[in-house]
Amino acid sequence: MLATLLTVALALPTADPAPSSKQALQPFQSLVGSWKATGHPEGTLEERQKGTWVEIVAWEWQFKGSKASLAAKFTNGKHFTSGVLEPSSTVPGEFTLTLTTPDKKTLAFTGAFKDRILTADRTDDATKELQRVVISVLHDNRHLYRYETKTPDAFRFSKKFLVGATKEGEAFANVPAFPECIVTGGKGNSKVSYKGVDYWVCCSGCKEAFNENPEKFIQEAAAKAKK
Repeated sequence: MLATLLTVALALPTADPAPSSKQALQPFQSLVGSWKATGHPEGTLEERQKGTWVEIVAWEWQFKGSKASLAAKFTNGKHFTSGVLEPSSTVPGEFTLTLTTPDKKTLAFTGAFKDRILTADRTDDATKELQRVVISVLHDNRHLYRYETKTPDAFRFSKKFLVGATKEGEAFANVPAFPECIVTGGKGNSKVSYKGVDYWVCCSGCKEAFNENPEKFIQEAAAKAKK
């Protein structure tokens, strides 16, 4: 009987291991880098033109032990100064986007990424207003994000502002071949060296992670290349 149970157990398919936080964030790899962004509020043409602003958004990887996240810094941002994107630790396929406002409020939005669009929501504790951030990854060199709200008695969301971003230093339709970041597999843009050999990384966060444990990432890249 025991032998039969063991045979059945071995025959059952094993569940795939949960992806690491670095693997879960791979769909957002194209965000890494510096972006020139232009935003405007919703409203009439005059209101949009009058309220237009320009900001620089820089995304990079961050690593703390085995956990990875993507961090954003907004320069001259009208609504946000920084942000952190990380996968949920409890719900597969869900992400948390934590944004900091100029008045130092921290807002945590949660949602899923589907068809290259992250839709993340939060509810304001005081007003019960539902607030939404939508990030649309249109292209390696182009993305949009918008902010919407919905009051408890409303049937639909109301758009508040829209921001369009283009990666700095790159043409809109230019997607050239590129060296691969040894840490995340993204678009390498600067070199690091170990034992006389040069490797590529995509941001300062990856450079720091590589320098802390170069052999780990070299071994991971070698294993990936074999596959």
